[in-house]
Amino acid sequence: MGYKSLEDCIDDLEKQGQLIRIHEEVDPHLEMAAIHLKVFEKGGPALLFEKVKGSKYRAMSNLFGTLTRSKFIFRDRFGMMQEMVKLRNSPMAALKQPFKYLGTGVAALSALPKKASFSSAGFKEIQISDLPLIQHWPMDGGAFVTLPQVYSEDIDKPGVMASNLGMYRIQLTGNDYVLNQEIGLHYQLHRGIGVHQSKTNAKNIPLKVSIFVGGPPANTLAAVMPLPEGISELTFAGALAGRRFRYAYEDGYCVALDADFVITGEVYPNENKPEGPFGDHLGYYSLKHEFPLMRVHKVYAKENAIWPFTVVGRPPQEDTAFGALIHEISGSAIPNEIPGVKEVHAVDAAGVHPLLLAVGTERYTPYLKNDRPAELLTQANHILGTGQLSLAKYLFIGADQNNDLNCHDVSAFFKYVFERIDLKRDLHFYTKASQDTLDYSGERINEGSKLVVAACGEAIRTLKNNLPEVLATCEFVSNPVLIMPGVMAVQMAAFSTYEKAKTEVHNFAVWIKKNLSDFEGVVQIVLYDDFVFADGAQKLNDYVWVTYTRSNPSHDIYGVNESTENKHWACEAPMIIDARKKPHHAPELKVKETTEENIKRFFEKGGALAAWA
Repeated sequence: MGYKSLEDCIDDLEKQGQLIRIHEEVDPHLEMAAIHLKVFEKGGPALLFEKVKGSKYRAMSNLFGTLTRSKFIFRDRFGMMQEMVKLRNSPMAALKQPFKYLGTGVAALSALPKKASFSSAGFKEIQISDLPLIQHWPMDGGAFVTLPQVYSEDIDKPGVMASNLGMYRIQLTGNDYVLNQEIGLHYQLHRGIGVHQSKTNAKNIPLKVSIFVGGPPANTLAAVMPLPEGISELTFAGALAGRRFRYAYEDGYCVALDADFVITGEVYPNENKPEGPFGDHLGYYSLKHEFPLMRVHKVYAKENAIWPFTVVGRPPQEDTAFGALIHEISGSAIPNEIPGVKEVHAVDAAGVHPLLLAVGTERYTPYLKNDRPAELLTQANHILGTGQLSLAKYLFIGADQNNDLNCHDVSAFFKYVFERIDLKRDLHFYTKASQDTLDYSGERINEGSKLVVAACGEAIRTLKNNLPEVLATCEFVSNPVLIMPGVMAVQMAAFSTYEKAKTEVHNFAVWIKKNLSDFEGVVQIVLYDDFVFADGAQKLNDYVWVTYTRSNPSHDIYGVNESTENKHWACEAPMIIDARKKPHHAPELKVKETTEENIKRFFEKGGALAAWA
C-alpha cells in the first residue's frame, strides 16, 4: 500500500506486531540511540518513543531495521519498481512482452511531482530547539539529523524535475553554531548537492536548501537511491509510494507537503564552520572538519509530527537494509551501466566504500586461453570512474566465465580470487587518489590510495587450511588466527610510526622467507594489535572490518621479496597488510557503561522492551 504519511506506516506496522510504543520518557542524550542499538541487534521491531525529554514531538527509529520489514513497507510497489529499472535498462523488453510491462506505464504517472498549496499542509512554524535533539554517541559534537532528505535545485535548471534529494547529515546544535540560526550541512564527494553549490558559488549567490524529515517512507528511501545525475529523486519517491510527491514553494523554498518537519535556509559561498565529530557508519567517529554552514530561514512541523532517526555505527546497522533494498531494486542496472561487469557488492560489514567486490568477464581474446587479467582491468577502471563506486578503496574483481561466481558470497569469492592471483602481476595500486570522507586510513581527509586485485583463469594454488606450526617460534608476532583458507591474522606490537613499521614488517617478512615452505598456500597475512577476533561466522565480518577500514594500500601493504619493476609493485606470497590502528585514525564507537546501565529499565521484566533483552 502507498502510505500518505509516516503515521500511516506506523499504524500499519503496529497491526502487524512490527512496532512497539515506548510510553516512558526517554532522554535523547545517548539513551535513545543505545536502546535502538540493542533492539536492532536482536532483529527487533520499529520503536516509537512517545515522550522525548525536552521536546513535545514523538520520535521513531528502526523503521527499516530488517530487510523483511523494509520490503513489507514497500510490498505493493516493490516488484513494479524492479520492472521499471529493467525496462529502463532494456527498453526493447517492453516491445517483446508488452502485457508484462503494462503496469509500469501506470506507475510512471505517479512519478510526476504534484504542486499544491502550502496552506493545505497544516504546518506550524517552530524553532530548531523545539525538535528532538538526539545525540547518538558520547563524542558527538551535538545533536544530528540522521534521516534527512536534503533538497536543492540546479540554478541553471530551476524546478523540481532537475532537483537533487540526498541524505547528508545535519548538525543541529553544538560547536560554534548559533542555536536556531545556524546548522551544519555535511556532504561528501560525488554528491549531487555539490554540483548545485558549485554553480551558485560561481555566481556568488547563496544556495537555497530545504531539509525534509519524515513523511512517507518512500521519500526517505528516495534520498539514498543512487539515481543518475539529472534525474530527480522526487520521481522515484512518487513511483515507489504509488502517490505523487506533493510540494509547494514558500518564501522561495521548496516544501514537501507530506513531510513531518521542514527546515529551510541558505548556504552562502565559502561560508563554513567546524562540523562533527559524529559516530559514523564505518564504526568510528568522523572527526571535526570544516563543512558548509546553513543559515536557518524557517522551521516547520505538523501538529502531531513524528521525528524519524537512525543510529549508525560499526555495520551491520539499520542502514544495511537501505543497501539491500537498493541492490534488489537496481542491481540489474550494473551490467548495462558497465559493460562486462555482471555484479558488484560494496561490502557492508567493511563499511561499504573500503571494500568492493565485482564479478566481470574476459572477452577480449576468446580464441586464446585467458590466463591473465586484461578486460578485467578495463572494467575495474570503469568501476572506479562511476559515481560513488569511485570511492572504493580495495576493489577485488574476478572473471566469471562459467556463471558460477557470486560476489555476495564473500567467503567463496575471496577463495576464488586468492586461488588465482599472481602477486607479482595482479596487484594494481592507485596512489594519492580521492577517498571516502569518513575513511581516516589515508594521509588527509578525502585522500588516500586504492588497490585493484584482479583474478581470472585456472587456480594456481591450493589454499592452506591451517596455521603454520612454525609461527610458534616467531619472535615478531603472536596469537595467530586462521581467518579462512589462505588468510591468517597475527598480532604485532602497537603501531607507532611508519618508519618503525617498515622495519617491523620487513623483519617479519624476512623470517617468513626463511620458512617459506611452511607458508605455501598462504596468500594474505593481516597484522592486528589489540583486536579480538570472534569465532564462527562473525570472524569473516571482523576480518573485512579490521583489514579494510584500518589500512591504506600504498602505505600498509608489504610482502615477501618486495620488488618494483617499471613502476609496478610486486611481491611473493604471502602479502602482508598492516591493519593496526594508526595515530591518525579516528576512535572506535563505544556505548558508555553508564548509558547501558541507564537503559536497563526498558529491558527488565515489566519494561516495554523486556522481550528484546
